[in-house]
Amino acid sequence: MFYTYVLRSDKDGNFYVGFTKDLKLRFEQHEKGLVESTKDRRPLKLIYYEACLSQEDALKRERYLKTYNGKRFLHNRLKSYLTG
Repeated sequence: MFYTYVLRSDKDGNFYVGFTKDLKLRFEQHEKGLVESTKDRRPLKLIYYEACLSQEDALKRERYLKTYNGKRFLHNRLKSYLTG
């Protein structure tokens, strides 16, 4: 399985979207500051993920979630989480 995931920065409130084969390990890397794009945005929370059968599917989903329509999808999907 491959995973597309969304992290939310407690520091700036912005999202980070990525994909990985090992979600637990990748999140630990983010938390420890080992990922260049998120190291200055910690602490982070894993707020959403989707499981995909192939790396290609996970990468396509990651690309979609980074688009305008993908961001709208996430906002609607996570509306109750984001509003408290």
